[in-house]
Amino acid sequence: MSSAVDNKEFRFDSIKWLLVLAIVAGGIYGNWYFAEQSVLYRAIALLVLALLAASVASQTSKGQATLELARGARTEWRKIVWPTKQERNQTTLIVVVLIIVMALILWGIDTLLSLAAAGIMG
Repeated sequence: MSSAVDNKEFRFDSIKWLLVLAIVAGGIYGNWYFAEQSVLYRAIALLVLALLAASVASQTSKGQATLELARGARTEWRKIVWPTKQERNQTTLIVVVLIIVMALILWGIDTLLSLAAAGIMG
């Protein structure tokens, strides 16, 4: 029964996507046609058209799924425990030290291999 309601609710999805495509195409054409106009006015018009296209797209089944995914991501984002300043600084220091140590090791290996190659080649 739920799928019947879903199908009825989203039955005009293809028309909505065509409308989104028409809005985007109209924005691209309008930006080209009014190229001599101020960039500010064209940017505002494109922003309004993008919001309109997003509004129409959000009324489709895929748009609703995308919005639900964004809500879930926002919820998970709020659960993140960020490191303290001290933890961040210590971790950064450890990474920098390890990079320097690895660079020295690779430099040493490169030097040894260069000397070995020079010794073999004469």
